[in-house]
Amino acid sequence: MRWSPRALGATGLTTTPLMVGGAPLGSMPANFGYDVSAEDGVATAVAALTGPIRGIDTSCAYSRGESERRIGTAITQVGGLPDGYLLATKITRDLDTGDFSGEQMRRAIAGSLRRLGVDSVPLLYLHDPENTTFAAATAPGGPVEVLRELKDTGVAQAIGVAGGDTATISEYVETGHFDVLLTHNRWTLVNRTADRLIDSAVERGMGVVNAAVFGGGILAAGTKASNRYGYREAPEELLRAIRRVEALCQDAGIPLSAAAVQFSTRDPRIASTVVGVSRPARIAESVAAVELDIPAGLFDAVDEIAAGLPAGLGPR
Repeated sequence: MRWSPRALGATGLTTTPLMVGGAPLGSMPANFGYDVSAEDGVATAVAALTGPIRGIDTSCAYSRGESERRIGTAITQVGGLPDGYLLATKITRDLDTGDFSGEQMRRAIAGSLRRLGVDSVPLLYLHDPENTTFAAATAPGGPVEVLRELKDTGVAQAIGVAGGDTATISEYVETGHFDVLLTHNRWTLVNRTADRLIDSAVERGMGVVNAAVFGGGILAAGTKASNRYGYREAPEELLRAIRRVEALCQDAGIPLSAAAVQFSTRDPRIASTVVGVSRPARIAESVAAVELDIPAGLFDAVDEIAAGLPAGLGPR
């Protein structure tokens, strides 16, 4: 069944086909093009914690901690984190100084736990390690060692790596130190860059979480509303491909956004798909997108369009 709980690799954690993405509810207008009030953000987080989706994903970097703060307020309002609920956050560099040291990771997790109002989290990621070198990240006392220590001491039940550039993230997957991979913008209707990376993670028994299946919004709103993919202006060839996908969906009577979500949720390698939301109503809409019947032939036609795109087009 489409909504059956799924194991998150070998972590012992389970999740639903979707997780709520906490970036928009913290208000990140530079990325998403609109503001979200604190009231709306908290209300959305409450809906996420009390609805059919049993996971929420955030980061200390999202709106400089405001996303975590609003989720923490919502956790308090619902009487604590629900049993079995997959709360995931991420720790990363100091956004002002660029410090990506092990000590910075300790400061980051302390801030995250304080804002969320919890003593531990089920899932903790190292976020955007593209902003340091692999050698520095894996050095004694560095970020990777600190993250493993946080797992050993029970601050996190499972640890993962979350980032964009697939070549960089592959190095971390290959260490065998991580339980979960989160990739974003690189396994969508029109970008298949993460295919080998996902295979590599699955081969190692890792759970795979796929995020940004809307490419920052264009695969939900369409090309009439946006010309950006992955938070930057999209090349014309990519826009033409998206228009062809839009036409296929229109002919089939299928919302583009539903096809974008199901492209990910129908992949047996992916445990959960993160969908960013900023309004409570989007929770039910996202679930409906997963449950909608979409002919397999539509995805076959989309695959042909994606296969015809040149290598290196869009985020790698």
